[in-house]
Amino acid sequence: MTLYGFNNLTKSLSFNIYDVCYAKSQREQKDYIAYIDEQYNSERLTNILTHVVDMIGAKTLSISRQDYDPQGASVTLLIAEGTMVPMGDTIVAHLDKSHVTVHTYPEYHPDTCLATFRVDIDVATCGEITPLSTLDYLIGSFDSDIITMDYRVRGFTRDMKGKKLFMDHDIASIQDFIDKKILSEYDAVDINVYGANLFHTKMLIKDRPLQNYLFNVDEYELPPQTRLNISNSLRREMIEIFSGRNVY
Repeated sequence: MTLYGFNNLTKSLSFNIYDVCYAKSQREQKDYIAYIDEQYNSERLTNILTHVVDMIGAKTLSISRQDYDPQGASVTLLIAEGTMVPMGDTIVAHLDKSHVTVHTYPEYHPDTCLATFRVDIDVATCGEITPLSTLDYLIGSFDSDIITMDYRVRGFTRDMKGKKLFMDHDIASIQDFIDKKILSEYDAVDINVYGANLFHTKMLIKDRPLQNYLFNVDEYELPPQTRLNISNSLRREMIEIFSGRNVY
């Protein structure tokens, strides 16, 4: 579309994933946290975010990253999506600046032998670029049992006649921007407020083989009743995270 000036709409994607694990002792819980913390250290997270920046066609201006003690990491990238060279000058000015951030939150519950690894990613862009095109890559970059996503378009821009435009692309659901094969692996629910250009989707993995959630244990080493109890604990934990409330 032809705009008066440049596109100054702000688009924000908040992407949260949860990976749940069962570890039968506090020692194993701590070992799992240490393992997952190393797997998703600030260096790997930086590589993931810089690829996201490349995918949306932006340029990284600066990177700040930190690994925390005893666990967790954060990475922030300041990005620019467009440049302009003023007539008669050689100075390059950035039309707009945005950011991409990621934070990790490993934690464990000593009473239930469950450990949870949460990753929060925020992609904020200005202009024509939408971060929704990065969803398949982000989902595939992590072991995602539960996913919650929020997308919002704020502000307005104007067309050549001065009419305000509060949205510059078609969207009915975040799910429309996720590969159908990935979607088929999850139960997905939308909560959208179209009048506010606010879109929310949450997803819960369908297939939950017990072995995928055991740390350093073979499921067939466990008695049948123990396997059933663990499966029920995992199910309750995932349902509560997915629901966003204490259900049990």
